[in-house]
Amino acid sequence: MAQRFSRRGVLLAAGGAVVAGALISPAPAGAAYSSVGTYGTTVNGDPADVYHPNTSSPHQPWPVVLLLQGANVGRANYAGFARKVASYGFVVVVPDHTRVIFGVPGLYADGAEATWTVAWATAENARTGSPLKGQIDTGTLLLTGHSFGGAAGLGLSTGLSTPPFTDVPVPAPAQLKAAAFYGTNNAVPGSPVIPPVANTIPVALIQGAADGVGSPANGLGTYAVLQGVPKLYVSVAGANHYAITDVQNPAGARPDLSPQTLDQATGVEVVARWAALWLRAQLGDPVGCAWVYGLGDAVDAGVETQFAR
Repeated sequence: MAQRFSRRGVLLAAGGAVVAGALISPAPAGAAYSSVGTYGTTVNGDPADVYHPNTSSPHQPWPVVLLLQGANVGRANYAGFARKVASYGFVVVVPDHTRVIFGVPGLYADGAEATWTVAWATAENARTGSPLKGQIDTGTLLLTGHSFGGAAGLGLSTGLSTPPFTDVPVPAPAQLKAAAFYGTNNAVPGSPVIPPVANTIPVALIQGAADGVGSPANGLGTYAVLQGVPKLYVSVAGANHYAITDVQNPAGARPDLSPQTLDQATGVEVVARWAALWLRAQLGDPVGCAWVYGLGDAVDAGVETQFAR
């Protein structure tokens, strides 16, 4: 069932119930953990940062979220985003992967990172001395991604990653359950053509309305050709291509000349909240479902969404 949501009217709650009436200054859906820890590791030899909730309370093992970086955006630039996503009950892994594309070396995400991260999670969950020993859900992998990394993730969402988003074609691991990407589209560069995406897992596309690198038109066009459901499109007012990073136009990355009017920290918060709650919804969390299927659009200022279930 496709839905286009407006703040005027009704709210769709979990399970499809309809809740009428106005909401007065509601707080956005909160994260589960107020404290997040981080440490360094390697994933298939790539340096990586890991973010995870800090708690001594009993809990279910945490699913792993792999962040596929934008082209030449170093992993440190995603610290705020990764920390916020982790606070919703995830282990977030952010590697730096270097390879050569069209003869140019740089930081370029590779679809093979998904399989490597599954192997890392299994080993880390059993490793003596690991801060996460026995605390990782090794049967679940989720994706987030930015720009080029999101495009690599779109390939994985179909079950097969192909060049240039990996060096050789690689299948998605069976553990992959859902994905949320920012500033991502499937448009052919320099062309109005947007090939269909035969995604076999739920996909959310979060798009800055002021993005001057990955245009909103191409983002919305890609949402339209996602063939699998559930799917979600989130437009964030005032956000450009780098609302997901700690700073505007990270060193080494292609700059976005379209000015961002949204405060940087607010942009990171909004993008992370929607990504995290979308992923939680796809794992069956009722709060996540209520948020992404109507409630969040109604109460999150500056955000408009549409979805299909």
